[in-house]
Amino acid sequence: MSIHASRTELGAEIRIRAGYAFRGAIEEVRDGPVHAVQMKDLDPVHGVDWRGVIRTQLGGRSEPDWLAPDDLLFVARGTRFYAGCVGEVPGPSVCGPHLFHLRVRPGRALLPAFLAWQINQAPFQRALRRAAEGSSQLSVRRPVLESLPIGLPPLADQERIVALAHLAQRERQLQEQLARNRERQFEAIAEALARASSHA
Repeated sequence: MSIHASRTELGAEIRIRAGYAFRGAIEEVRDGPVHAVQMKDLDPVHGVDWRGVIRTQLGGRSEPDWLAPDDLLFVARGTRFYAGCVGEVPGPSVCGPHLFHLRVRPGRALLPAFLAWQINQAPFQRALRRAAEGSSQLSVRRPVLESLPIGLPPLADQERIVALAHLAQRERQLQEQLARNRERQFEAIAEALARASSHA
């Protein structure tokens, strides 16, 4: 697949903001008015798993940076850096302080799903590892992330790449399911042989 892409800095295409500055640990409030997405809720393939996102109450007076369906979240510290799509938002939602909130700038020809895919691929991952700082825990600072280069192909090519990525993921899921089914088949055969030998 031949791809022609322009080269630009990430910060020129997207706006990056830090997660909501909670004071201390995020406290769960049953039936709280706000969902708080944390690192544990984010997957590089499936995006935000809203089923496990806790509800809470915001204490600050400043207007939160609310999440929207086309936004991305980026894990900026730890042993693995990656991005995931927010997807459909169930209500007022913010992300925690260990995540960066990414939003494509108005008028930019950039699909959020394509950007998430590119961030999670090996070339960008190598650039992130080179840019990471810290002794006890590695992290990527916002200005550094904004300065990293990305390739920007036409929207039609972005759509094709995203479709191929989804197809590849579906193929992996089917292969894993097939392997699990085969293992269960072998286990059933082994159990049957064990029963047969015990009755011999």
